[in-house]
Amino acid sequence: MEKIRVLVAARPRLMRELVIELISGQPDIEVMAEVQDDSKIADLVQEVQADCVIIGLESSDSRPDLCDSLFERYPHLKILALASERNSCIYYWATINIRSSRVETSEKGILDALRGRRPVGATVLMPEGSKKVN
Repeated sequence: MEKIRVLVAARPRLMRELVIELISGQPDIEVMAEVQDDSKIADLVQEVQADCVIIGLESSDSRPDLCDSLFERYPHLKILALASERNSCIYYWATINIRSSRVETSEKGILDALRGRRPVGATVLMPEGSKKVN
C-alpha cells in the first residue's frame, strides 16, 4: 500500500507539532517534511513529492492565494487548511472537467471551435457512464 505523502506547513509552530503528532502514527500517512516559511512550500512539494499540504488558514471566507499558486504547478495536490482559533478546517482539491460538443463541419464551425466559441444550441456530450451534474 502506497502511503499518502504529507507536507506540513501550518502555523503557528504548536499547530504544526499537533498535526504532526496526530498523523505520524497513521500507517497509511507519511509526514515528508515540515516547513515554517510559506515561500518554500512550492519547492518542497516537488522535492518530497507531496500528495497533500497542510497549511494555516487566515480567513475561512476566501481560498488562500497559496492554493491557487500551488494548483497551477501541482494540479494533483490536495490542500488541507486549518484555522485553530476558529476551529475550522477546509479541504481544497482541483479537478479537470472534460466536456465535448458537436461542431459544425465547416470552416466557420472549425474556426469557432478553435476560438472557444460553442455553437448556439450545442449539446454538451457527457462520457458514457458519467452523471450529468446541474
